[in-house]
Amino acid sequence: MGSLRSAGDCYERKEAHVADEGPQQGVLLSGEGNVAVRIKLEREARGWSTNALSDRLNEAGFEMNPSAVWRIENGKRRINLDEAIGFAEVFGIDLRNLVGPPQLAAQARAMELIDAVVDAFRQTQRANAAYTKARDALDAYLAEHPDIREEADVMVSNAMAEASTKHLMETYGPPPGEHRDVGPADDA
Repeated sequence: MGSLRSAGDCYERKEAHVADEGPQQGVLLSGEGNVAVRIKLEREARGWSTNALSDRLNEAGFEMNPSAVWRIENGKRRINLDEAIGFAEVFGIDLRNLVGPPQLAAQARAMELIDAVVDAFRQTQRANAAYTKARDALDAYLAEHPDIREEADVMVSNAMAEASTKHLMETYGPPPGEHRDVGPADDA
């Protein structure tokens, strides 16, 4: 537990050091800054020395001496992608988790949930784009065929209302005071 506290202190010192170097992009450290802090956090959490980490990296096929590990952790040396992959492999963590903000990355479940939220947001963006494209195509077609516009608009509105109602029922159940009709199959 004490090593995690010192690792957290290391993060605060590193964050202050980065802030002294110039303007940051956003409130989080850059990917490399995150990696440097995270490597030290992971190493200290396991009770490994820089020598022990270097040995594990070398055994895994990622050549690195203890001095290079120390320089990376202390922002004195940049890390390349192959080395980052090596650290992630040795620590048994996802590369994306290694480069994320250390205070969140140490909480794997938080990272999973963040990824799920971002993935869902991307899906809604794709769905919105697909909807806009489909609606524009229908509108263009109906502009050429104004005699069916009213019927087409009613069909679209009804289908969307039905889909919305179905989604609400599946998500939240029936409104309070309203019960599902019990059919013959439900009686059995």
